Amino acid sequence: MKKYFLILAMLLLTVVIGAQAQKKYNLYAVGFYNQENLFDTCHDEGKRDYDFLPNGSYKWNSLKYNHKLRNMAQALADLGTDKLPGVGCAAIGLAEVENSRVLDALIEQQPLKERGYKYVHIEGPDQRGIDCALLYNPRYFTVRDVKLIPYVPEQEKDSAFYTRGYLTVSGTMAGEHVSIIVCHWPSRFSSSPYREVAARQVRVLKDSLMRADKNCKVMVMGDMNDDPTNKSMTEGLSCKPNIEEVDKNDMYNPFYNILVKEGRGTLFYNGWWNLFDQIVMSPNMLCMKGSKDYSTLKFFQNQIHIRPYLLQSEGKYKGAPKRTTAGGVWLDGYSDHLPVVVYLAKEAK
Repeated sequence: MKKYFLILAMLLLTVVIGAQAQKKYNLYAVGFYNQENLFDTCHDEGKRDYDFLPNGSYKWNSLKYNHKLRNMAQALADLGTDKLPGVGCAAIGLAEVENSRVLDALIEQQPLKERGYKYVHIEGPDQRGIDCALLYNPRYFTVRDVKLIPYVPEQEKDSAFYTRGYLTVSGTMAGEHVSIIVCHWPSRFSSSPYREVAARQVRVLKDSLMRADKNCKVMVMGDMNDDPTNKSMTEGLSCKPNIEEVDKNDMYNPFYNILVKEGRGTLFYNGWWNLFDQIVMSPNMLCMKGSKDYSTLKFFQNQIHIRPYLLQSEGKYKGAPKRTTAGGVWLDGYSDHLPVVVYLAKEAK
């Protein structure tokens, strides 16, 4: 059965793009999804996880935890299946996971287990205890190197400010060197300069990866706690909304126009959509100047991933993401964020 599934998966990866019907391309999906407090029910020493204990404010018990695992596994497995049914994503960045125990439990859930997902995680300094991680399918992405680069405050008065670092995973996808930087930048409880600091530091990190290997394809993904239009993204990380505007030191943000021109987002707050969840790419991942050259791995399409079960179906917040808990009531939902996906293509040899 597993052999049959693998053959089917490889067949599904082969797609035809546009009018170039005489050529075939391998397609890969890469996603990001904020898990909204994927905590277990045990206290981690030194972390402020008390709300997610059985006697905490969320009354977080085994029933709720197991439902959360099941729900998130379903949503994660669905990512990328609009174009790759039965296959899904080669890699998925995660935010708001507590520790390796919850990740061990997550990848044991079906259908993630059936697909053979593994994960990368390094315990970080966040005082709440939430970290970034990367799920990956080893059939399509091979991990070579993993680092957690710390967020470094730029002002002395912030020396005690500890938050998530930048999980940097380098590996091989489609036979090429690909690096994925998973981020969860400082929250909106902190002012914009804190996220601008994060953006500048990630830009330095991206530049260092590309200096070491000019052919390295770099994706920066995460919950930026800023929209594509905010200064951290447009200036700090130098993201451009249109491919023709992207210079060698810039990045391309395919989610900018989804927010600005279509008014769609991943987070609904105070009656407005924000698009904090983004995946941006280095210039060598783009078909520049109208080219259709997919001889190397290139950006093809992107989307905000939506399924009816991810949304509130009724009430005041109908159409907004269905949270795990809201207003002190357990909704048995998913996340206050929607996931995002990019599709990458490479000509089949």
